[in-house]
Amino acid sequence: MIRILLGILQLLYRVWFYILVSIPIVILFPVLILLTSSERFYPQFFWVARNIWANIILYGMFFIPTINRHECLEKGKSYMLIANHTSMMDIMMMLKVSKNPFVFVGKQELAKIPLFGFFYKRVCILVDRSSPQSRTLVYKRAQRRLHQGLSICIFPEGGVPDDSSILLDSFKDGAFKLAIAHRIPIVPVAFLDNKKRFSYKFFSGSPGRMRAVVMPFINTRKLNAKQSDPLKESTRSLILSELQKYQC
Repeated sequence: MIRILLGILQLLYRVWFYILVSIPIVILFPVLILLTSSERFYPQFFWVARNIWANIILYGMFFIPTINRHECLEKGKSYMLIANHTSMMDIMMMLKVSKNPFVFVGKQELAKIPLFGFFYKRVCILVDRSSPQSRTLVYKRAQRRLHQGLSICIFPEGGVPDDSSILLDSFKDGAFKLAIAHRIPIVPVAFLDNKKRFSYKFFSGSPGRMRAVVMPFINTRKLNAKQSDPLKESTRSLILSELQKYQC
């Protein structure tokens, strides 16, 4: 009986999440249409996403986001933000991490989500990971956005692992090659509670604190393209070590 009741509560909790995602989009629809009509309005769109949309979802789900920063992002400087990917809350938590406008690189399947997907495909860089042509196009679009003074956010695992026991999957190359090519710092972020609080498993989730650790930045200025693999592995080790410290 208790398990049935818990399942019903978790179902309602999940439905409530989708309501919270949709309500701000519906209310602000005309404003969002204007702010996504041109790339020059992206900083204003980012402000709305960070300060209104993400906050409504995080606090409406009764999460308590806390950001532990070892280093702060400088205003007007571009970065490559990376993090472990375990939850739909990763997007909202990453928005809390950085006041500097950044652009997500994400899988194109999310563009099919009603309402959310309409704006997602207008402001994010979409990638079809099965297509080499798509990866090349992503690289060029990311370069353009970096030249505009924005930062880039990539979840380098390339998706959420099917095996929920995996703490941190292997990393893809793209984020590290881009960071080296543009000589921008890498910002490693570890989401400690996102999986526990709101995983992709439908009947799951609970209120509580949601911690992110922003680790010391990694300078790429003296690195070359041949060093992208060692950079990728050392960065993954940093995030994995941080995650392991907080495992029960």
